[in-house]
Amino acid sequence: MISFERYSQLQRKDDKEGLHEESKHAVNDPGNVAGPKTGQTVLPFEPLTVTFQDVQYYVNIPQEMKERGYKHKKLQLLSGITGAFRPGVLTALMGVSGAGKTTLMDVLSGRKTSGIIEGDIRIGGYPKVQDTFARVSSYCEQNDIHSPLITVEESVVYSAWLRLPSQIDSKTKDEFVNKVIETIELDRVRDCLVGIPGVNGLSTEQRKRLTIAVELVANPSIIFMDEPTSGLDARAAAIVMRAVKNVVEMGRTVVCTIHQPSIDIFEAFDELILMKTGGHIIYCGPLGQNSMRVVEYFQNIPGVPKIKDNYNPATWMLEVTSTSVEVGNGIDFAQIFKGSTLCKENKELVKQLSSPTPGSKDLYFPTRFPQNGLEQFKACLWKQCLSYWRSPAYNLTRIVFMTASSLMFGVLFWQQGKNMLVYTFH
Repeated sequence: MISFERYSQLQRKDDKEGLHEESKHAVNDPGNVAGPKTGQTVLPFEPLTVTFQDVQYYVNIPQEMKERGYKHKKLQLLSGITGAFRPGVLTALMGVSGAGKTTLMDVLSGRKTSGIIEGDIRIGGYPKVQDTFARVSSYCEQNDIHSPLITVEESVVYSAWLRLPSQIDSKTKDEFVNKVIETIELDRVRDCLVGIPGVNGLSTEQRKRLTIAVELVANPSIIFMDEPTSGLDARAAAIVMRAVKNVVEMGRTVVCTIHQPSIDIFEAFDELILMKTGGHIIYCGPLGQNSMRVVEYFQNIPGVPKIKDNYNPATWMLEVTSTSVEVGNGIDFAQIFKGSTLCKENKELVKQLSSPTPGSKDLYFPTRFPQNGLEQFKACLWKQCLSYWRSPAYNLTRIVFMTASSLMFGVLFWQQGKNMLVYTFH
């Protein structure tokens, strides 16, 4: 535990260094998304490929839709999704709101616990088993939820304590934690308190990167990220994407949902899965240099207008594939994609990757969780002690409240036990 003076020093450092120095460093090169700090990781990991063929997802019809006369018993949110996520390849899931991009990622990651899922999902060529898949995958949520009175380094250490195997010694864990902090470029704020969003502590993009670091320290082979640049300006989004590229260059499989990115952010991705309303794929393949593969594909479709010079290809792509354009031109982009050469190439690639590599073995772990119950209790107790020690105002309030309550109840029920005893005998 640290003293209150040390707590104040951390808070001042958080205000001065965490919110200003790193931002100034990033402004010098806001468009650079190539990570400068990459290399071999301290802990080895197994690169894994995720393949999925003809994935369907159904949910029960909401009561509101039944009242409006919707006759079907099930509502289909994903329709025949086929694709692959490969190691060292940064894949973007895009589409208009309600297209099903987050739903697809939740289904593949195993976060959907209701509804009906159909199709074939394989990890490294073997059928997916959720208990073992959870040990080699991580999920970065859109909402960055962290303990406000824990430092950046302590947040990463806590995650490593719970999620790394018990066979790894403490020295190796410390080296790996330092490597993760360096990779995500959180060195300057490692001793800063996380703080409360919008009040104090880390900025929004620093919280995004801390979320990535907390998941990366579990040493996953596959990482899912739900809109990592949501709510960020161009400079902050570039910083986050630079950290994401650092992770990809390690050889991990990284998938991100993204919504209306800038040109620099969009072209940082290697492959794209574009979806339309109803959960249909309308493009699945590489972006190409300066997004030329995507632009050429859609420009070859009759009725699609040409992209203007210096126009954002991501914005143009969403505009020309909107529902209004489909209705106006009388075309169905999902059907066009199903009959395209690109779709055939995609299915052939998925078929190849769905077979296990010769000499490989299916995922296996002797225990369900990396740490036993005692170690989990020690980790949680350590974190809670730090949080309570650094919130003297909260502890003082509790002490005063409990003292006042004890005195009040003591006065009210003073010697009432004797009267109750006499009443009982009578």
